[in-house]
Amino acid sequence: MNSILGNYQEDAEIQKKRWLILIVLNLFTFMSTLDGSIVNIALPVLSKQMGLPIAQIEWVTTGYLMAICAAILFFGKLGDIVGKIRIFKIGTVIFIIGSLLCGLSSSLPFLIVSRIVQALGASMTMANSQGIITDIFPANERGKALGLIGTFVSLGSIAGPSLGGIIISSMGWEYIFLVNIPIGLFAIIMGWKVLPKDLVRVKAKIDVPGSSLFALFIVTLFAGLLLGQQYGYNNIWIISSLITAAVILVLFLRVELIRSEPLLQLSLFKNVSFSLSILCGFLVFTANFCFNIIAPFYAQNMLDLSPHYAGLLLMLLPICMVIVSPLSGALSDKIGSELLTFAGLIVMVIAQFGLANLHAGSSLIVVGTWIAMLGIGSGLFQSPNNSLVMSQVPRTQLGSAGSVNSLVRNIGMVVGITVATTILFNVMSREVGYRVTGLVPDRPDVFLTGMHTVFVTSACICLAAALLTGWRMYQSQVVKRRIVAKEE
Repeated sequence: MNSILGNYQEDAEIQKKRWLILIVLNLFTFMSTLDGSIVNIALPVLSKQMGLPIAQIEWVTTGYLMAICAAILFFGKLGDIVGKIRIFKIGTVIFIIGSLLCGLSSSLPFLIVSRIVQALGASMTMANSQGIITDIFPANERGKALGLIGTFVSLGSIAGPSLGGIIISSMGWEYIFLVNIPIGLFAIIMGWKVLPKDLVRVKAKIDVPGSSLFALFIVTLFAGLLLGQQYGYNNIWIISSLITAAVILVLFLRVELIRSEPLLQLSLFKNVSFSLSILCGFLVFTANFCFNIIAPFYAQNMLDLSPHYAGLLLMLLPICMVIVSPLSGALSDKIGSELLTFAGLIVMVIAQFGLANLHAGSSLIVVGTWIAMLGIGSGLFQSPNNSLVMSQVPRTQLGSAGSVNSLVRNIGMVVGITVATTILFNVMSREVGYRVTGLVPDRPDVFLTGMHTVFVTSACICLAAALLTGWRMYQSQVVKRRIVAKEE
């Protein structure tokens, strides 16, 4: 039996503070997603300092994202049961503790473990922030509010390399984590003051079998994919890991279908608009993280920019996003979301093909133009798409829907890294005639050939999302014409 003890939208005190609540949520949304990508700009530095190849250093990024993916559905469901705001608050504290441990790390294993602690806190906040916003904001402002939180999600994901470059150049790589602590403490204090008590709860039990199977699926899948880059996909252990992941996924889906209180509400996916929006979000984050993992190496190793100036160049993307995304979210409340998501995807396709034509002698103006266009396209797409996702579900499933949305986003990040580096290493290995898992000294042409293939692939991924969105727009128009015909 579900418990709905009231309505935030009828509480005048909460409504007065709703934009302040949004700011608190956005601070943690930004930091938790930022930390999924901020390490990317530090990878070349860490690789040199620790004397390790890119494929090993990647685990600092992918370990964080894997932990989020493994835990986020669990914390979304837990938020529906014990309260989304309670879980969000606990997550903020764990995230700050993890950030401190990361900043104090002196070895790669300790850093990876610290990142996992940080990821558990991040997953608690990510899984529940969108549900809290949907609960608190009235329908006529929900698109704008979700648009802003979507802006900070995307901004955090994309701004990592640019902000990280500036921090690393001026203070050192440890401070990309330590900078979270003062900001996080401020947000925690604000949160405990302005966040209300939970009103919506679901009387249900934790799905232990489903949670365990899903975590095992994520670990075996991404361990197989990422280790495959390092040791080759013909390795028997890598093949076994991927086969095990497929078997566990089938078992997970079977368990979820027969359980009365499943971890993942598969019924959510019966809604075509919800499913398509989730899929398009996944494709966009996959494409964007192809850019995120490749761009720092291009800027520093091909254009010979320092981490500081590479960061400033890559900052064009989040700057454009932060300008466009709120406008897109507000506009979606007035004209709907489909057209805006489609326009954003088309701009992203053009930008990705532009990036695929860059070379070592490209001018910074040309590079900056394509990066800015990618930011504009992402800004146009993200806010309306988030609004489409969260407007399709009942209040008692907002935590689950928000966690699914965040899960798909984070899986998209990991898949983007995996796709980009797998393609990059395979093309580079083919070019030099032996297997490589890092940059080849004095052969920029080899890296550029791999980079071009990666960006053509990411452009095709965005194009697939655009075609799906165009099909959804067409279907929506068909339904509207039928309704008008019946009324006449």
